Amino acid sequence: MNFGNRQGIIVWVHSLKQVKQLKRFGNIHYVSKKLKYIVIYMDMELVEDAVDKIKSLSFVKKVDLSYKPFLKTEFENSKPDKAKEYDYKIGI
Repeated sequence: MNFGNRQGIIVWVHSLKQVKQLKRFGNIHYVSKKLKYIVIYMDMELVEDAVDKIKSLSFVKKVDLSYKPFLKTEFENSKPDKAKEYDYKIGI
């Protein structure tokens, strides 16, 4: 399974009773009981259609998309701190 082309969707709900209904859209990664939201991961090709279907459900407050697949994770000119670099050489 290729995990590189997946995107997270955050679904805010009124009640957590219907969490099982969201399993058909993708893999449920996390359920917050206190804040009442569910994080679902699915293929990026299926996100647009799934978001429309999820928004139409009666128990859903709102749907947010994760921007992680679109963020640049390689940093330029990142020089380590001299004190930390010394600690790494010693093995602390």
